[in-house]
Amino acid sequence: MADDLPRRSIKVDDPRALRAYAHPLRMRLIGLLRGEGPMTATQAAARLDDNVPNCSFHLRQLAKYGFAERVPGADGRERPWRATTQYTSWDDDSDDPAMRAATDQINNVMVALYLQRAQDYLAIRADEPAEWRAAAGFGDALLYVTAAELREVTEQIDALLARYDERLADPAKRPPGSRPVTVVQMALPRKTAPTEEQPAGSGHE
Repeated sequence: MADDLPRRSIKVDDPRALRAYAHPLRMRLIGLLRGEGPMTATQAAARLDDNVPNCSFHLRQLAKYGFAERVPGADGRERPWRATTQYTSWDDDSDDPAMRAATDQINNVMVALYLQRAQDYLAIRADEPAEWRAAAGFGDALLYVTAAELREVTEQIDALLARYDERLADPAKRPPGSRPVTVVQMALPRKTAPTEEQPAGSGHE
């Protein structure tokens, strides 16, 4: 189970490791292991509708960079894999060109995965109970904040979501009627609007 994880989180500062992680199937595999606990490549392939050799290869690559590891199996045959941490983080403000390229790559993969999850939800939304349709959904807000204030907002959101972390580790703490929900967090600065001192279209030639 998730409570067997040796560490809560890992911060990746090696661009090679980050590029290795920035693969759609590898990120789905880690998400599966974190959400459902240890499983074999065969079980993971069935859950992700993929083939066993492919999942096995990508699990080995994740293990090579410390994102996954083998654990003893119940019957001593095929040993399951588990995620080594519940969360992975990295710095988006690095001045290292290799690290910046790696973070751009992984952020692009994540956006694509988020979009796919949203589309998957919309495909089944009509069949969801009314209470879940009302609770779930999409929304956005426009803020005028400084970089420091935006970081504070993000930290407050992280702290709010962390209140539910123990339910990931211990199924006994999940209340009746609960189910896994993906909460996507994005803070996207918009292009600065023209100021009064520099009206739109008044640039010098």
